Amino acid sequence: MAFRTEAYFEAVERDEWSYSSAVGVGPLRFGMTVDEVVKAAEVLGQTRASDCARHHAIFSPAWKVEVVRRGAATSLPAVTAYVSQVAGLYCIAADAMQGPQVAYDGIPLVGRDLSELENDMIAYAETMDVHFRYTPEGYPGPDDSGVVMRGQLVGQALRSRPLFMVARDGAHTEWDSVPFEEYRVNGRSTA
Repeated sequence: MAFRTEAYFEAVERDEWSYSSAVGVGPLRFGMTVDEVVKAAEVLGQTRASDCARHHAIFSPAWKVEVVRRGAATSLPAVTAYVSQVAGLYCIAADAMQGPQVAYDGIPLVGRDLSELENDMIAYAETMDVHFRYTPEGYPGPDDSGVVMRGQLVGQALRSRPLFMVARDGAHTEWDSVPFEEYRVNGRSTA
């Protein structure tokens, strides 16, 4: 992948989607079926659905719905939604480069330089007298069980790729529910 400059990230036009904990992101609502996700995601672009490999026997079969932006220069998905046969839509991943911008209490979460995001989270926590958290990989993010921050290598820059989640069938927490595919995005490890 070619090296991307800061100017490139600023030039990418992003839709703005709202986030509501345990409810959903933008037009996507947790619990939706694959067909409902495909229909709702058409506001952003074309969709393609495929089966997810079954890595844990406790989870029901799942599908991955990838949404590619209309008019995008790349065929990489802007949003990837994961749908469980039992729980419905349980995870929405916003691509660091193409995904819609989603903010948490005014703090943009998608496609951010991780050190800048960390500074913003620290300032927010101090101002609001609340907490923020780090993932086991060291990614900063809000102290909200429905947001699991990941890193995505874009060129030579590591950018924020948030996962908006609810616990899926057979899982105790959102951390247990992170789709296996999210540990490797576009053939590259996100850890």
